[in-house]
Amino acid sequence: MRLATFAYRDTVRIGVVDNNALLSPDPAADTPATMLELIAGGESALARFFAAAQAAQPLPVDDVCLLAPIPRPPRNVMCLGFNYVEHVQETAGSTVDARAVPEYPVVFTKNTTSVVGPGAQVPCHPDITSELDWEVELAVVIGSGGRAISEPNALDHVFGYTVINDLSARDLQARHQQFFLGKSLDGSCPMGPWLVTRDEIPDPQHLNLRCRVNGELKQDSNTRHMVFSVATIIAQLSWGMTLQSGDIIATGTPSGVGFTREPPEFLRPGDTVACEIDGIGTLVNSLVAG
Repeated sequence: MRLATFAYRDTVRIGVVDNNALLSPDPAADTPATMLELIAGGESALARFFAAAQAAQPLPVDDVCLLAPIPRPPRNVMCLGFNYVEHVQETAGSTVDARAVPEYPVVFTKNTTSVVGPGAQVPCHPDITSELDWEVELAVVIGSGGRAISEPNALDHVFGYTVINDLSARDLQARHQQFFLGKSLDGSCPMGPWLVTRDEIPDPQHLNLRCRVNGELKQDSNTRHMVFSVATIIAQLSWGMTLQSGDIIATGTPSGVGFTREPPEFLRPGDTVACEIDGIGTLVNSLVAG
């Protein structure tokens, strides 16, 4: 099932994506009103919502404004760094030995205010950075939270998956010697176009993912090349930290980012970035000077 958050006639609603239409229960219906409520309600809430949606009048997708599936996450977006071997290699500038591949997940976060939806215009922040880079990533949305989750059971805690573009200000990362500031600029976490429930993606380790800038293919890989699988990430994040319903985990980017190219390439106003993952959809955003 594909689930979207959208704006329609000055209201924010959630609905089921059915081809080129949205099926959204009447706001007065006794169903969850937000994606977070739907996720927290579990399987029974999802079944009730789906039944009510089937009786709704379809809304053409072109008549609504799609938002990020979770427009304002309750907590920072958790992110994995160096989680594709080829990205580790390109970051090092040459082929590297196994010791350069992380032994444990490298984790950082992006501020909740960085999240924007599909079609949103993303500011380049020229007063702050001149090195804004692209990163297509598979994002995991937690359904049932927990602590000390076992790896064999980890995928049972997933509600669904979406696409994230982990936009990154490389000069800020270098200047501050950490990820957070360079990854948390307003608008630097486009997410969408919708959320796909986990039953639609039985194996998240066999998904093709691509990024195009102005139509030119920049990244092209498969999630099977992750250093740490989705199940491993969930298990290790929950070792001493309770994961909560609605938590979002961006699982890292493959090779093909801009700053490792010769010469380096960065995003500029007027550029369009399209991040695509098979089985989920394509997230498209344009860059503006603001």
